[in-house]
Amino acid sequence: MTAFSLMVQGTTSDAGKSTLVTALCRLLVRRGISVAPFKPQNMALNSAVTPDGNEIGRAQAVQAYAAGLEPHVDMNPILLKPNTDTGAQVIIQGKAIGNMNAVGYHEYKSVAKAAALESYYRLAEQYDAVMIEGAGSPAEINLRARDIANMGFAESVDCPVIIIADIDKGGVFAHLVGTLDLLSQSEQDRVIGFVINRFRGDISLLQSGLDWLEARTGKPVLGVLPYLMGFHLESEDAVTKSPLKTDNNALLQVVIPILPRTSNHTDWDALRLHPNVQVTLVGANEAIPSADLIILPGSKSVQSDLAFLRQQGWEAHLNKHLRYGGKVMGICGGFQMLGDTLSDPLGLENQHANTQCAGFGLIPMDTVLEKDKQLKQRHGTLAFEHDTAKVTGYEIHSGVSRFSSTVTHFSVLENGEKEGYMSPDQQIIGTYLHGVFDHPDALAALLRWAGAEQADTFDYDQLRDSEINRLADSAEQHMNIDALIKQCRDFHH
Repeated sequence: MTAFSLMVQGTTSDAGKSTLVTALCRLLVRRGISVAPFKPQNMALNSAVTPDGNEIGRAQAVQAYAAGLEPHVDMNPILLKPNTDTGAQVIIQGKAIGNMNAVGYHEYKSVAKAAALESYYRLAEQYDAVMIEGAGSPAEINLRARDIANMGFAESVDCPVIIIADIDKGGVFAHLVGTLDLLSQSEQDRVIGFVINRFRGDISLLQSGLDWLEARTGKPVLGVLPYLMGFHLESEDAVTKSPLKTDNNALLQVVIPILPRTSNHTDWDALRLHPNVQVTLVGANEAIPSADLIILPGSKSVQSDLAFLRQQGWEAHLNKHLRYGGKVMGICGGFQMLGDTLSDPLGLENQHANTQCAGFGLIPMDTVLEKDKQLKQRHGTLAFEHDTAKVTGYEIHSGVSRFSSTVTHFSVLENGEKEGYMSPDQQIIGTYLHGVFDHPDALAALLRWAGAEQADTFDYDQLRDSEINRLADSAEQHMNIDALIKQCRDFHH
């Protein structure tokens, strides 16, 4: 059986590329076809750590999970993590090679493309199928030269393409026809059809439009996927606000500031989806509501995000919150901010930053950003609970933190290493572990610590798996998957 591949491109960002690739991975596995997800280039601040200590985009780790695989660096060989409005950290095959501005990276693309192709061909040799996700839209005219994220990549590996569009945003026919129209003839020829995503209502009302689209473009509509109410899949980039819990089941109010460079905001998904927890995200210039627990999240630019929090009045708010007995938790960059000092002598995060600035001074700790990034999957037990709850997570940080006095730690890791911080009065936790709420034992223990002793047990992994199945079932029902597989196998451009 020859390996086949398929690339899903979107008319816009957030059109549904990640979700369709996730669904296809699960559906192929159900058919006994070994499949790997692949995204040549990803720009996102939500990343995941592979078992061998490399960094890839979060969406590819979720797709790997859907395909029954451990995430691997070849699934996302190029990751760009924006750290200013015009620059990003460039990660090639799991390792940061430095910061580049947009123009510099555009020049570097030919080197990056070689790495992307190398990873793709490795996967194609190992698996029956490779499901490829594009980035943004293939019709960004200014980015067409040296493209490695969309059609430039599809042309290089000669694979068929589906274009997906989100009807919920409106203008779906204009999006699809316009996108196709802006492609070259050879690129148009490799588009085997369209998928319309997030449709609500009666499909018969859409039929005349579908007929027109097929007649106008000569391309079939391969499926119209319905809007899935309350659907959850870890998001690649956009921060998801949680719905208000109107049934008054909330036992715990959690408030999280959204920073200009918040990273790994999937950290609080398990809290956001918990039936007894209300998570409120506070953006710039928004009033800070009262809370039981304030979480300072990870950051790609800790010093500038710390300055943002000060300017927004969070320092006084944190101190008052603690005086009134509230709890505070800092994760990764948020943990560093709670310390005494933050130093960036090499200008890793920002060339213009002061090499040293004062933190909030709530943890006796100094952090220095060093050249080598820590990338590790972790598991261990919580050190502050009598029942030693299990905790899992992953570390992604350049900062090395040192305590200036003897402290109580947050957890004990698999290798005996002590991690994180717990204040003597048990009000403040600091940890480098992303995903700290994902394990049901750790989640329950942390909810008890925060004051929600009566909270329901909640298994985030179980929820994620059932949501992937719900997504796959929907795609199975509204697309002809077997015909699609045959089309991909028969595709010779």
